[in-house]
Amino acid sequence: MNLPGYYSSGQFARLAGVSLKTIRFYDKQNILKPSYRNPSGARFYTEADFARLQQILLLKYLGFSLEDIKELSIDTTDQHLLLNSLQLQKKLVRDRIEQMEMVETAIEDTVAAIQREQQIDWSHMLDLIHLTGMEKSLKTQYQDASNISARIRLHRDFSVNEQGWFPWIFEQCRIQSGMKVLEIGCGNGALWTENSGHLPERVEVVLSDISEGMLRDARRAVAEKMPWMVQQNQEGGSFDFQVIDGHTIPYPDASFDLVIANHLLFYCEDVLKVCREVKRVLKPDGRFVCSTYGRQHMKEITHLVQEFDSRIVLAAENLYERFGLEHGGEMLHQVFEAVSMVRYEDEIQLSQPEPLLEYILSCHGNQNQILLDKYKEFKNFVTEKTRYGFKITKDAGIFIASIESENKKIYFF
Repeated sequence: MNLPGYYSSGQFARLAGVSLKTIRFYDKQNILKPSYRNPSGARFYTEADFARLQQILLLKYLGFSLEDIKELSIDTTDQHLLLNSLQLQKKLVRDRIEQMEMVETAIEDTVAAIQREQQIDWSHMLDLIHLTGMEKSLKTQYQDASNISARIRLHRDFSVNEQGWFPWIFEQCRIQSGMKVLEIGCGNGALWTENSGHLPERVEVVLSDISEGMLRDARRAVAEKMPWMVQQNQEGGSFDFQVIDGHTIPYPDASFDLVIANHLLFYCEDVLKVCREVKRVLKPDGRFVCSTYGRQHMKEITHLVQEFDSRIVLAAENLYERFGLEHGGEMLHQVFEAVSMVRYEDEIQLSQPEPLLEYILSCHGNQNQILLDKYKEFKNFVTEKTRYGFKITKDAGIFIASIESENKKIYFF
């Protein structure tokens, strides 16, 4: 039977350079289902299925398990999602190259030490063990990068406020020449790359994150935008990159003029402990700029997915309940003498489904497990909902906390 635009399993396997057994296995494992199955059970695939197979084979080549692959990809047939998937795959390959280069260097150092000292230095063996075990973190790093990229794109490309979130945050920070700045939870460094042309001279910036993968992304991005700033001890200023947990900041007291935590505190296990650490490393006239959102933030997305399937929960907990606009000021006031709040006026307007689909799949809830087997149905549902425009509420802002010797104050405006 000849189906225009469709390939039989055998044709599909030959064109892809894999065995027919492999194609059948991926179908059985629910990783690559055929686009069409005729009444007799024969499988047929389309050209769009090659994109899915490419992603599967690359992730398999990089060492991901079948369960990981199933979890990391739902659909790549949309051009928008395919492009983003390829960009993230490129990042993943670069991560693996960097890791293998580190392993190669460690092996060379170990060999040189054995030849020089004529005995085995077991500390070098431990270094090799730790490096070769780094691949276990690749899945988490890949997911983190994918999730953050999806959220940034939705806000960046479809927000009404033309200034943009990161330029607005940068403006509120009021960074001046000669300042020393720490950002905890820097993610991919977007705050700095999107404001590269506005950074004053002689500013020292420490970008930190608990994820080594995100820190690598930030280092690459900053190096591409501001290569002259990545080298330390440069006359024009510098960027440094450190893996840091905000609960224990490894710097002396009064080290920084400004500390930034952009959408970070509600992820911290002990918010007040992080705040006390920030206060400790701030200079007496320093400021702490931290952003968060309120209970109305992105509420339309929650309503949308639950209308499709009431079982879907996009987040295991409402993060604004841990540290949000409604009560974050009172929490900060337990540590800092002066606290003020500034809201960011904005909303999202879009009339295409792909950015919204990508955002939904990036959330930390149970949506991927529920949508895995009915993604096309969900895509059609979202397409219909966005056909004539879809508005999303944004309820976000910042707190600015500082140390004052006068009477304690708290302001909200």
